[in-house]
Amino acid sequence: MIIVSRQAEGAMIMSFEGRLDGQHAQTAEASFQTLAGQGHARFVFDFAAMQYISSAGLRVVLVAAKKVKSVQGRLICASMNDQVRDVFEMSGFLSILETAASTEEALKLMQA
Repeated sequence: MIIVSRQAEGAMIMSFEGRLDGQHAQTAEASFQTLAGQGHARFVFDFAAMQYISSAGLRVVLVAAKKVKSVQGRLICASMNDQVRDVFEMSGFLSILETAASTEEALKLMQA
């Protein structure tokens, strides 16, 4: 798993590449917690290059969503491929998380 973080238009974009599963969930959560600890409260999780997400990966997303909500921030999950979107849908996450078709769309939503 490769995680690349960058700031754009007032939001922290975290791009995930590879598999967000039990083997990589702790690393992903630690990366998020580090950024949140630095005061970032607006996040876009870019899943364009993510091949797979497991229940451990979903837990990371849920932890992030709760943390961001607790500081009146915002989290948008963007650029999901069909397989990742199916996992989010089956878990019910699509109904509780904000999503966008692309990172660009997510950044526009952040500005709205």
